[in-house]
Amino acid sequence: MSESIRETCQTAIRELLAAARLHRGDIVVIGCSSSEVLGEKIGTHSSYETAEEIHAAIAPILAEEGLWLAAQCCEHLNRALIIEADLARELRLDIVNVVPQPKAGGSFATCAYKNMKEPVAVEYLQADAGLDIGDTFIGMHIKPVAVPVRLSVKSVGEAHLTAVRRRPKSIGGERAVYNPDLK
Repeated sequence: MSESIRETCQTAIRELLAAARLHRGDIVVIGCSSSEVLGEKIGTHSSYETAEEIHAAIAPILAEEGLWLAAQCCEHLNRALIIEADLARELRLDIVNVVPQPKAGGSFATCAYKNMKEPVAVEYLQADAGLDIGDTFIGMHIKPVAVPVRLSVKSVGEAHLTAVRRRPKSIGGERAVYNPDLK
């Protein structure tokens, strides 16, 4: 099953990146319920090993593309995000003091925290795209305007998978002319 999870996550992140047309330095938020991946109710059977498989599939691809990973914590930490301290400083975000744990923050956020160079938690940021593995509601962390991305894969393990990208707002009404490359 772990090879299937890894391959599914790699396919999903590559398809999202192709659709989102991101630039170096953009942010990708990942919300992940390892419980849901294993077919259990969200927040009930956190699995660090499952989170490691997902992180190992996604994080290197983001790094190769020069993109920042923002790992969303679970509701026990109010869906705070684990990011690199350099990103927090660059965006002038307020750092909050918490270290995620599998049962308080979630296994994926815990894994991201352990694998980042200088991890910190922030309560809020606006990402450019994201993957939601197991209906963790990452939408609160996406810049307006959020646009769903349809992927060839619909689940990771037993978890429902959705993807999102952002597009710039279209302003100006009926007389405006829009750049089709930004839609």
